[in-house]
Amino acid sequence: MALRIDVLTVFPGMLEGFFGESIMRRAAAMGAAEFHAVDLRDFAHDARGTLDDKPYGGGAGMLMKPEPLFEAVESLRRPGTRVVAMSPQGAPFRQETARRLAGERHLIFVCGHYEGIDERALALLADEQLSIGDYVLTNGALPAAVVADAVVRLLPGVLGGGEEATARESFAAGLLEQAQYTRPPTWRGQGVPEVLLNGDHAQMERWRRAQMLDRTARQRPDLRTQLH
Repeated sequence: MALRIDVLTVFPGMLEGFFGESIMRRAAAMGAAEFHAVDLRDFAHDARGTLDDKPYGGGAGMLMKPEPLFEAVESLRRPGTRVVAMSPQGAPFRQETARRLAGERHLIFVCGHYEGIDERALALLADEQLSIGDYVLTNGALPAAVVADAVVRLLPGVLGGGEEATARESFAAGLLEQAQYTRPPTWRGQGVPEVLLNGDHAQMERWRRAQMLDRTARQRPDLRTQLH
């Protein structure tokens, strides 16, 4: 059964090309996933397609109204649906989150815009809130695309090569991936490490492990801390 992904956004055009390219296109073609960019303006209550209003208590910007969001989600929700709101205030999105979401059968991503979303809509609709980083974007469509990409590539058969295709990737074991090389063996005076050329697979495995530990300690020491 395909993983269905619905993205509720004011800007569905931002996602149409993305869902039709690369791994997303492959996943759809093989029946592993299906994608729908849903225009929230279709659920507005007036001819102008109004989705926002001024916040109570004052403040800069406009807030997305709860009614259109609620009606959009309710029109798509079915048993087992998981609703994910993309928000800079959400929990940090990590590889283990992607693996968890890859086990779902239906994901609805709610994408904010303007100054944010009425808190009542989030409380009633969202099973969780996710953030892709400590920064603010103009809307949630791009973060939803990032999460969808990370999730879909973990679906069985999408990348090819079985579980090995993702087993050695960065973050798979809490570490960064080791350095990798391809042909030619020498390029601009830079050679491939001899250990990768001598055919000793046990030695290669020890080298990879040492590389992963060293690279993580130098470039992402916070990951090493999380392992303890």
